[in-house]
Amino acid sequence: MELTPTRRRRFLAAAAAMLAAIPVVLVATANASVPTTPAGWSLAWSDDFNGTGGTLPSSANWTVDLGHAYPGGPANWGTGEVQNYTNSTDNLKLDGAGNLRITALRDGSNNWTSARIETKRGDFRPPSGGKVAMEARIQMPNVTGNAALGYWPAFWALGSPYRGNYWNWPGIGEFDIMENVNGINSVWGVLHCGVNPGGPCNETTGLGANRACPGSSCQSAFHTYRFEWDQSSSPQAFRWYVDGQQFHSVTQNQLPADTWANMTNHAGYFILLNLAIGGAFPNALAGSTPTAATVSGHSLVVDYVAVYTAGGGGTTPTTTTTTPPSGSGFDAYSSIQAESATSRSGGTVETTSDTGGGQDVGQIANGGSMRFSGVRFGSTTATQFTARVASGAGSGVSGLVEARLDSPSGAVVGSFAVGNTGGWQSWRTVPANMSGVTGTHDVYVTFTSGQSSPYVSVNWIRFGT
Repeated sequence: MELTPTRRRRFLAAAAAMLAAIPVVLVATANASVPTTPAGWSLAWSDDFNGTGGTLPSSANWTVDLGHAYPGGPANWGTGEVQNYTNSTDNLKLDGAGNLRITALRDGSNNWTSARIETKRGDFRPPSGGKVAMEARIQMPNVTGNAALGYWPAFWALGSPYRGNYWNWPGIGEFDIMENVNGINSVWGVLHCGVNPGGPCNETTGLGANRACPGSSCQSAFHTYRFEWDQSSSPQAFRWYVDGQQFHSVTQNQLPADTWANMTNHAGYFILLNLAIGGAFPNALAGSTPTAATVSGHSLVVDYVAVYTAGGGGTTPTTTTTTPPSGSGFDAYSSIQAESATSRSGGTVETTSDTGGGQDVGQIANGGSMRFSGVRFGSTTATQFTARVASGAGSGVSGLVEARLDSPSGAVVGSFAVGNTGGWQSWRTVPANMSGVTGTHDVYVTFTSGQSSPYVSVNWIRFGT
């Protein structure tokens, strides 16, 4: 058929429109790898979510959180969100195109499911005197208006002492790198710290700022969200970015010294990605959510997550060590094996599957204890108590791991709570702040629980500055 000039113009316009639309789709999924590391930075950790479509993200990199709470932690994750987190690939999967998809679904009984993951590593922090950056390229759930009411995607980080002790928030620190609610074209960056309610971070709101995503909306396209913790500046600073544009900052001189120290003087942070439904934040802006108009099936899509460090002479180790004082007994600043205790009550020595092999003391219950004679702290003040623990305890069973000096009934100088970690050989390193200790002491590790069932296995303990 011969095209008249009018038909030819219409045909060419339609073809141009079709071709112009194709790259938009490709751009949203084509960046299947972590970008080149910026000059002056080193890549410390990353996941580009490349893998077989329909599979879960790497179990070497991520832990999948389940249910409505951490074992022994606040209900509904402390926020009032309503969904049940699962490890079903209906809610959580690689899409085969280099992305992770977290999808919120509502069933016929009006129950919501979704997913939440957190990095296995919990030591993301600047090298001494340097900087750390946590970055992700994300497309928020592509839903707006009434259909989006209750959607609450987030890319964020929590202080590692929260693991095993789910009641020390917000003192241990929380960096909300990207939050969004109700399909609004805006990214929120928030710092949580201090005490709740109120305090220097105005909890439970936090110290936050927000802005619209540059160019395309947050929901319709990928954007890069980044948080930097800068120890090289004076005063030290936290900074939030979207697509390279800074939109929020908090500096050290804005907060009390003890507040800043409590959230920066520990082992570091772990990163989380989740898609919540309902809860305090979306409800604050739209009333009770989700509603009957909220549409199921939209996804948080993540292209990559990367952690970079700069300056400071290298990556800061999880625990700062010192030259131990000489003498017999145990070096406080090296890993002290649980099975090497001078004396012990409770638990059973067993072969461990933990990294490095050896043995652990398994399934310790309320009233158990370990004594380590002559632990040498020297003249350097130890301010951190860390233990490598695992738990296969039943639902609702948890307890404390406590460090005491010179007597099993002495004052507790450091402690943390622990519940089910996923199994008796599913190991976690849990740090806790402690009152300053110097000199040489007999250290008693005691175990206290309101239940009689075993709740913890211990591989080793260690102290740090």
